[in-house]
Amino acid sequence: QVQLVESGGGLVQPGGSLRLSCAASRSIFSINAMGWYRQAPGKQRELVATFTKTGSTNYADSVKGRFTISRGNAENTVLLQMNSLKPEDTALYYCNALLDLGKAYWGQGTQVTVSS
Repeated sequence: QVQLVESGGGLVQPGGSLRLSCAASRSIFSINAMGWYRQAPGKQRELVATFTKTGSTNYADSVKGRFTISRGNAENTVLLQMNSLKPEDTALYYCNALLDLGKAYWGQGTQVTVSS
């Protein structure tokens, strides 16, 4: 089992940057994969980026070249650096952890709003 707490969301102008942080209740090295997902109003939740414990990453086409997922300095933290933000990036961003047997856990989300 794992608890996840997201932080770092907020209001930013188009072209700006934000860094989201996800703190897990256990070392991320014990978690098969961690990721960020987002859900905009009226839309389904979608994958943004994932990070496996072997170090491989995967990004949605819409964020490639703008977003970077990485481990934080603390071994229980995963970051999402978001640059060149666009209004269409506005959503509630969720942290996800995938444990053995496909068991998935979610944080409560952090709101990102991109608007002038």
